[in-house]
Amino acid sequence: MNSKLILTRKTWQAMRRHVSRCAPLEACGLLSGNKERVERSQDIPNAEKSPVRYRMEARAQWRAFQRIEADGLELIGIYHSHPNGPDQLSPTDVADAMYPVAQIIWFRENGKWRARGYIIESGSPVEIPLEFTEPE
Repeated sequence: MNSKLILTRKTWQAMRRHVSRCAPLEACGLLSGNKERVERSQDIPNAEKSPVRYRMEARAQWRAFQRIEADGLELIGIYHSHPNGPDQLSPTDVADAMYPVAQIIWFRENGKWRARGYIIESGSPVEIPLEFTEPE
């Protein structure tokens, strides 16, 4: 399990555009790469179409997994948004986590989208740093 995630600004901006487009509903997607370095984000439709819950649409998720494997990458993270807070994993997020990968939560703070990274250790979320490959 990763102790941090390293992202490009392009990937960061793609996730932010996706969560912004989906608001006020929760957005979700997958992060693929190698070790802790994110190479790609893939938007996945939220089958719940809910402002407080997400479930990835099964066919889209399956296609994304196939693409990740075909490209020689691995699943290293999952992201989703909390359009109305909180800025951390909810108890439901922790209970529903099916993969031992990093989790990024997008939330709004003072009207701007922000994100925090977590891993789940022994059933509890632990914050991890989100780093960038290049400066702003």
